[in-house]
Amino acid sequence: MPDSRVVDFYRRFAVREASGQSRIYEAWASGVAEDPDVVALIAALPGMKQQPNLVFAAARFLGAPEGTYEAFRSWLLGHWDRVEPMVLSRATQTNEAGRCAVLLPVLSRLDGPLALIEVGAAAGLCLYPDRYSYRYGFDGQTATLDPEDGPSAVTIPCEIDAESVPRRLPEVVWRAGLDLNPIAPDDLESRAWLRTLVWPEHEDRRRRLEAALAIAAAEPPHLVAGDLVDSIADLIAAAPRGVPVVVFHSAVLVYVEQARRERFADFMRSLEDVTWISNEGERVLPRVAERLPGPAGGRMVLAVNETPIAFVGPHGQSYEALTR
Repeated sequence: MPDSRVVDFYRRFAVREASGQSRIYEAWASGVAEDPDVVALIAALPGMKQQPNLVFAAARFLGAPEGTYEAFRSWLLGHWDRVEPMVLSRATQTNEAGRCAVLLPVLSRLDGPLALIEVGAAAGLCLYPDRYSYRYGFDGQTATLDPEDGPSAVTIPCEIDAESVPRRLPEVVWRAGLDLNPIAPDDLESRAWLRTLVWPEHEDRRRRLEAALAIAAAEPPHLVAGDLVDSIADLIAAAPRGVPVVVFHSAVLVYVEQARRERFADFMRSLEDVTWISNEGERVLPRVAERLPGPAGGRMVLAVNETPIAFVGPHGQSYEALTR
């Protein structure tokens, strides 16, 4: 009998995440959920290694055809001996610079200059909110925000409510990231993996990734290999003295086991002089979840010090402020 957890995992992914975002991934996830042979292979993977994003990206990285589920299934069954070790050795380090568009309404209102620390940073592309251009759409209008030296090679669109449109870019004087496996933005193989993590039809995101990697490679952030519980205190202590520190993360804690997630939250809660910005699924942080006015509808919840302030698109494509 098929593993019900894997079946539910892939069915939810098809309906809640891939629907309307990726025709290919929606078809693949729906197909897997109805396919006992493929479910059995995935069920043998440990924990979060079963996630659709990782399995699909590993297969595509190795040459799986980006077409029908039937073609994907045939390829996967014939190449599982190569896909499995790649899944086990890789992680879904989706480095989406577009998420800066939903961080900016918060960052732009903080007194600067700022020291930014990203947890789960991968190549650290979200550490450059001051180097990107933004196009915020609201009420049939568009607000343009560019760096002082002119339009960036990275332009991020975002639909937003009029009252939340940022008026300026933050001044960032120090940027650092923490990740179990940091990615050097100039490493060719790592860049190829990051490109594959972008969903098949999302060519605009892929081009934006390349441009953001070039910006990061020209001025690499301070990236530290470490665990979010064991290493975050030392990284905060390394920030320049007298500079406000902002610790943020996007779609990271969902991959951390519950006990360590709670320890991280307890530590962040204890820091009175650090701004903590979380951008996670609606059930990931209990204190955030209990303060929500309603369901997020597949969107992420942006919160500041555990107070939810907006529902946002998972790739930074939308921002809806919450009334409190």
